[in-house]
Amino acid sequence: MPLPPPEQRRFERLRWSIYAILIVAYMTVYFHRMAPAVVAGDLMQAFQTSGAALGSLAAMYYYIYTAMQIPAGILADTLGARISVTLGSLIAGGGSAVFGLADSFDVAAMGRLLVGLGVSVVFVGLMRSNTHWFSERRYGSISGLTLLLGNIGSILAAGPLALLLTATSWRNVFVAMAVLSLGIAVLSALFVRSRPEDAGLPSVREIEGKPPHPERHRHWLADLRGVLSTGAVWPSFFVMFGVTGSLFAFAGLWGVPLMRDCFGLDRTAASAYTTAALAGFALGCLVMGWLSDHLGRRKPVIVGACAMSVLAWLALTLLPWGPGWTGIVLYGVLGLTAGGFVVGYAAAKEVVPPGVAGMAIALVNTGLFLGAAIMQPAFGWVLDLTWDGTLVEGVRRYSRADYGNGLWLSAAFALLALGAALSLR
Repeated sequence: MPLPPPEQRRFERLRWSIYAILIVAYMTVYFHRMAPAVVAGDLMQAFQTSGAALGSLAAMYYYIYTAMQIPAGILADTLGARISVTLGSLIAGGGSAVFGLADSFDVAAMGRLLVGLGVSVVFVGLMRSNTHWFSERRYGSISGLTLLLGNIGSILAAGPLALLLTATSWRNVFVAMAVLSLGIAVLSALFVRSRPEDAGLPSVREIEGKPPHPERHRHWLADLRGVLSTGAVWPSFFVMFGVTGSLFAFAGLWGVPLMRDCFGLDRTAASAYTTAALAGFALGCLVMGWLSDHLGRRKPVIVGACAMSVLAWLALTLLPWGPGWTGIVLYGVLGLTAGGFVVGYAAAKEVVPPGVAGMAIALVNTGLFLGAAIMQPAFGWVLDLTWDGTLVEGVRRYSRADYGNGLWLSAAFALLALGAALSLR
């Protein structure tokens, strides 16, 4: 049932306006996720923390984000993206203000927790919105584009943030992010519509001449049990856990301190390497999402990406690399290979009924953040195990051997993901 030209133009305008608002919200998710790597030294100095404590502070975001993924899927499937993203942005804005103004470690941890709570609903809401506003044939590609654009937030939290911190304090940055989140909440409430039908338009399937998906009639708890009992969803969960969880832990906290401690780079120069990792990740999401749609296959892309991720971690651990092109390339390849995780969302939603796609996406997304939540403090813990007691201006300095322990741990996580990918349907 093709739409008449005026309605088609309205559909396209609404589709891309909604997508743009939700993408900006998603950029703030990535910014908060990755910013601790650049402000790690400031946080250690402000709150006098150890490596393990710093990892726990950064991971507060991941703890609540992980716990909220299944509820976020339920909210996306029942209330829709409009309500969930509006409320989430309000909470994240409040948390960012608390974090930026914190005068103690405990208050900072509470702010970080609130940020994680608020942003936890944004990605699943966005991906659920995409299932309503874009064709199923394009889902892998639109997922790749979504991750590419969202990662602009993580790139801004690397090199650009380091440059910004030469002119202002980290506290001012997080207060400004609070204001931005409140603005996003207002835009979401005013302009986002969860489904075309909410704007008086037919569904994408009806526009393509297909029957609409049947409405959900079961209670959400029965739907959730059905998703959890679908064995074909779980390999994607562990792919996220191992490959992307380890990358987020590294790029979001330990990648900058490694370049500072092992090679003497200042914060701005060191952040160029995590920028390379995050840019590679963004590109990998786009390319691998498109490749999967082009091939009409999910498993080969995911298996190949996981295998290359294991090799990238081993290269960082074993090869004689350093500042310059070798470091930039290795960081970039690490991010590029992790980008294959985006295909896991398509693989998960295609093995469950369409009405519970949000729950399936949320379940596999839980693996990603559970991996990061475990890896950030675990990486710091293995650094502390062999730390020789060196302090510079009150901040712990670790050796290359100390960081080697963390890199071996990351490689083990990626190997776990590869094993899971091999069992994908």
